[in-house]
Amino acid sequence: MKYILIASLFFTHSLPAQTVQDLPLPSGYSRLPQTAGTFGAWLRKVTLKKDNTVYLYNGDKKTNQSAQFAVLDISVGKKDLQQCADAVMRLYAEYRYANRELNHITFKATDGSVMDYAGWAKGDRFALRNGRLKRSRTATPAENRAVFTQYLEFVFSYAGTLSLSRELQPVTDIQPGDVYIQGGSPGHAVIVMDVAVNKAGKKIFLLAQSYMPAQDIHILRNPVSGSSPWYEAAGSGDLLTPEWTFSRGDLKRFK
Repeated sequence: MKYILIASLFFTHSLPAQTVQDLPLPSGYSRLPQTAGTFGAWLRKVTLKKDNTVYLYNGDKKTNQSAQFAVLDISVGKKDLQQCADAVMRLYAEYRYANRELNHITFKATDGSVMDYAGWAKGDRFALRNGRLKRSRTATPAENRAVFTQYLEFVFSYAGTLSLSRELQPVTDIQPGDVYIQGGSPGHAVIVMDVAVNKAGKKIFLLAQSYMPAQDIHILRNPVSGSSPWYEAAGSGDLLTPEWTFSRGDLKRFK
C-alpha cells in the first residue's frame, strides 16, 4: 500500500479560519478557480465553528478527537441520522436550497424511489409497504425551513452510501464537490471541500465527513502528513483518511 506525502506544508495565519476558503494553503499553491454559483464556490463559503470539538447528535463528544482539522458550522440535528452519505447529501441540498433551486433537490432511496423536495413541499409523503416506499399526497402543501429539515431527515432515513453511489458518476479530474464513496453496509463517503493547484499543475484537496453515530461534519486531517488537512491528488495508491481507506477510483460527482 502506497501513500503519498505532501511535503513542505508550512502555514502562516494569525486568526482562526472563519470559512473553508480561509483554511491556509501550503506554500506555492492557489485555489482552483470556481465559477460563481457553483457547488464548489458555495462550499468554500461554508462557515467553521470556533470550537474544534466534534460532537455527536446527542451532545456527547466523539471519542476520536484526532481526525478533524476544523468543524463545519452546520447542525447535526438531534437524531442519529446525519451520518456519512447523509452529510454529503445535506451539503448538496443546502447549496441548492440557498440558490432556491428547489427542483434540483432530489435523491433516490435504496429501493430506487425518487424523493424530491419539490414534491415534498406540495404535500407528497411516503409510506413503507412490502419493503418499498409508496408516495401519496397526504400533507398540507408548505415550503419553509422546517419542512426542508423534515424532508432531509426522511432522506437520511431511506438513502445511504449504496443509493448515493449509484446516483453519482465516476470522474478522474478532481473538483470541489466531488465525493469519494464506497457504497455498502457498512460503506463510507467523504466530500471534497476544496482543491488547490501549484504552477506545476499538482493538485491537493480538502476532505470533510460525518461518521457513525451522527456527528458534526468536519474537515479531515491527512494522517500521512500529520497536522495538514491537504491531500495529494496524484498517485495510484489508496487514499488513507483517519477513519477509512478509499481507492483512488472511488471518486464520483453529482450529475
